[in-house]
Amino acid sequence: MKSITIHDLDDALEALIQEKAREEGLSLNKTVKRLLRQALGLTPGGNGDQKADFREFCGVWTRAEAAEFEKNTQDLRKVDPRDWQ
Repeated sequence: MKSITIHDLDDALEALIQEKAREEGLSLNKTVKRLLRQALGLTPGGNGDQKADFREFCGVWTRAEAAEFEKNTQDLRKVDPRDWQ
């Protein structure tokens, strides 16, 4: 397993990492690894695809449905100058 060194952490970031480590009772090393895994979507058991977590909540239109929506809302794109007086 590789090791890395991170240089020049600013004081605020260092303080936040140390605070998080204290709160969770973890070492700085384990805290940084956990934060990196979360940020990259690699939480244990995950597949790294954060979008997949939300697919069930999002609809997907076919090209025909999208075209119909665009056609039916076309008049909403017109600006009436009287609305801005």
